[in-house]
Amino acid sequence: MAILFIFANEIVVQKIMEHILLSWYDLLIILVYLLGLIVIGLLLKKRASQNIDSYLLGGNNMPWYMLGLSNASGMFDISGTTWLVTILFVYGMKSLWLPWLWPVFNQVFLMVYLSAWLRRSGVRTGAEWITFRFGTGKDAQFSHWIIVVFALITCLAYLAYGFIGLGKFVEIFIPWEVISPYIPINVSPEFVPHIYGIVFTLFAVFYSVLGGMLSVVWADVMQYVIMSVSSIVIAIIAMVTLADANLIVPDGWYSPFFGWTLDIDWSGIYAEVNEKIASDGYSLFSLFFGLMLFKGILVSLAGPAPTYDMQKILSTKSPKDAAKMSGFVSVALFPIRFLMIAGITVLGILLYPEVKSSMMIGDRIDFEQILPVIIKHPVIPLGVTGIILAGLLAAFMSTFAGTLNAAQAYIVNDVYCRYIRPNASSKQVTRANYLSGIILVIVSIGFGVFALDVNSVMQWIVSGIYGSYVAANVLKWHWWRFNGSGFAWGMVAGLVPALLFPLIFDVLPLYYFPLILIISIIGCIIGTYARPATDREVLKDFYVRTRPWGVWTPILQEVKRENPEFQENKNFKRDMFNVSVGIIWQLMLAAIPIYFVLMDKVSFIVAALILVVTTFTLKKTWYDKLED
Repeated sequence: MAILFIFANEIVVQKIMEHILLSWYDLLIILVYLLGLIVIGLLLKKRASQNIDSYLLGGNNMPWYMLGLSNASGMFDISGTTWLVTILFVYGMKSLWLPWLWPVFNQVFLMVYLSAWLRRSGVRTGAEWITFRFGTGKDAQFSHWIIVVFALITCLAYLAYGFIGLGKFVEIFIPWEVISPYIPINVSPEFVPHIYGIVFTLFAVFYSVLGGMLSVVWADVMQYVIMSVSSIVIAIIAMVTLADANLIVPDGWYSPFFGWTLDIDWSGIYAEVNEKIASDGYSLFSLFFGLMLFKGILVSLAGPAPTYDMQKILSTKSPKDAAKMSGFVSVALFPIRFLMIAGITVLGILLYPEVKSSMMIGDRIDFEQILPVIIKHPVIPLGVTGIILAGLLAAFMSTFAGTLNAAQAYIVNDVYCRYIRPNASSKQVTRANYLSGIILVIVSIGFGVFALDVNSVMQWIVSGIYGSYVAANVLKWHWWRFNGSGFAWGMVAGLVPALLFPLIFDVLPLYYFPLILIISIIGCIIGTYARPATDREVLKDFYVRTRPWGVWTPILQEVKRENPEFQENKNFKRDMFNVSVGIIWQLMLAAIPIYFVLMDKVSFIVAALILVVTTFTLKKTWYDKLED
């Protein structure tokens, strides 16, 4: 209320405008964008409240390309972009490999076959899918609760992750010392970003809670347009600036190739960057890369985590559309996002001596400040700053709203409608959605208060939480004997060390990922053989509808006895070939815009040729063979 009062008082606003780093043009652009979000929420409120499918899945009636744009918009987050700018600045083209920590190539696995497998279930959430796979017995119910808990922890971690990035970002442009005289409470400096985060979070909460998946998708499409304009403008400014300057970087910075070590040495240029490399722990890069690839393949085989990505897949019209949507995500996201990343990085390197002091936190340099520091620099013209800020705020809103919608889906569909009020009316479901959204936002803010920085949360999410997810979720697709007990105990055996190990080991979470994996596999095997196999009818229904490849021989034999015309999935080799080609294809989608901004013509042409060849190959071996 105090902040709203400030902006309602003309004299106060004038005083603040004298000190903040934005013009009236910039603020007007941002205000129009925020009002647009409110309008979307109000317009789609009625349609979203028709029934639970309309709210959570948009009625399964949205085009795949809109869902793909929405998903891409959700992945274009401030925190992730901040991190990607940092690593491109520090590691150059070798940073192309580091997004495999997530891993970004899980979208390729989804595109090639996993999205279709998942969409064939016809369920609303990942927790409901557990019933489809394991039935309704006690073991399945145990698994159901485990996946709900995992989904909520993951979603809350993502919300906190975005929350930190937004707060650090806004604080640069609206210094707290300008506003604090008009705030009736004392706020410690470390909590200032959270005040800003709360204000902007309210807008995301408003439209996503009112309009559900429909609001999320339509707002995401609007936000994608804003982000695209922002990225193109930044890229142009960077290229114009670079045309009259030399980019002074270490040997090997332009090359994506590496040896046993990174071989990046900033000595004699900006020596303090070497301290950042040492603190990141990536120096023995071959070992790090091997672990990253190993973990990435397993995470991708496990399928999507129960967050907004899974909800977008389940919202598509058909399995074929689900596959196309997942493929379109990379096409929509990578070129536009990496134009912005490359543009900010180039400007960051060129202007580093000038902006270095603005990046100081105490006696150290915070390289995560490169993005906001460059955007506030005079090299970005007035008005253009507003477009860029609106684009990055849109990135936060998109990620936050999509993740919030996914978390609400688990609370309302898998807890409220299943256990508390199975016969809930549309009004009761709508109220439950509103209440769950508010509670989730409050809890996520609490998570954000205790987080250290963007990189620490990112590392914990991708290597800690996801490490606990891998074993059970790979086996659920590929092994018929794996049951609800094995899934539940495998998840518990992985989740407990994932939560505790950060308190025990002072190393990157990726390095203890194998230990989490081994513990989780042991839990899966013990849990599986401690209980009987899943009911045969449940397994046959799952197998016939999903049509997975893997160890399903006993179930296949029973299905063929009942239906001799049934054909098992023999596409393992083709799928793995398409995954391999798809990973190279996706890598080129990231490399091309970077080389374009760097004006490295030879590398750009080589990457473009590889993209053409891989695109043609995927057209013949994947797209032309899609089926429901």
